[in-house]
Amino acid sequence: MGSAGLARLHGLFAVYKPPGLKWNHLRDTVELQLLKGLNAGRPPAPEQRVRFLLGPMEGSKEKELTLTATSVPTLTDHLLVLGVGHGRRLLTDMYNAHLTKDYTVRGLLGKATDDFCEDGRLVEKTTYDHVTREKLDRILAVIQGSHQKALVMYSNLDLQTQEAYEMAVRGSIRPMNKSPMLITGIRCLHFAPPEFLLEVQCMHETQKQLRRLVHEIGLELKSTAVCSQVRRTRDGCFTLDDALLRTQWDLHSIQGAIQAAAPRVAAELEKSLSPRLGTQQLLGPGPHCDSQGPRSALKGQAAGGAAGG
Repeated sequence: MGSAGLARLHGLFAVYKPPGLKWNHLRDTVELQLLKGLNAGRPPAPEQRVRFLLGPMEGSKEKELTLTATSVPTLTDHLLVLGVGHGRRLLTDMYNAHLTKDYTVRGLLGKATDDFCEDGRLVEKTTYDHVTREKLDRILAVIQGSHQKALVMYSNLDLQTQEAYEMAVRGSIRPMNKSPMLITGIRCLHFAPPEFLLEVQCMHETQKQLRRLVHEIGLELKSTAVCSQVRRTRDGCFTLDDALLRTQWDLHSIQGAIQAAAPRVAAELEKSLSPRLGTQQLLGPGPHCDSQGPRSALKGQAAGGAAGG
């Protein structure tokens, strides 16, 4: 594989993580497929040149092939973004840009478990005949409203300024630093008791926080609920349409995916990481509040729990 082929292996691409497959095993599998593809190609002709060295030359690491993956829950199926070569730095840029992600979250009314999962240890059973779509929609509106207020607080913006107001209208307000889970949008896609399906747009989330969200919704509905599935459908500018299936984890497909995604990644990072507002428009050094995150109108907290695996 020549230098041109290696150059096409610097960037970001997305893969589909099947349920039950841990992200680190997926990363190792993709890396192995890349190495197989590279080793199958014709090696480049060695350069012939004379060098005068004053001391021992250290080996160059410029062409090391290393994959880096964002950490995701292990019991879900997901869109997973990988970075190879210089793309590893882009993963850090994506993290610093505080890009939102989309999830579909399935809930099941009528029971509570110790870990908020459907297969967890049963803690309580309740009735749910009184729960309606209208009641659920009202609860979701309250959650979204409380998190929108928290987003403004963590952004340190003064909404009295015109530029900050325009950012709010565009939905481009982002926290200045790491924050608890913040929900920028939530709605019900399907309601057929005891099952319901939510679409959640959020940032800085963990698997446990998304499961706890379903639990708290059940409590607010004067019932209980557990989470039966979490599925990431978008990560920044990557969607399920960009995700390579397991049969596509090969050198050629990955090179094509990196090249196809590069312009969108650059545009998204330029938009998100560009200077947002002058320092004169900041409210102060940051929010002074409970470190566990914004208090929602629900019982308990809208953000809580340990990080997912």
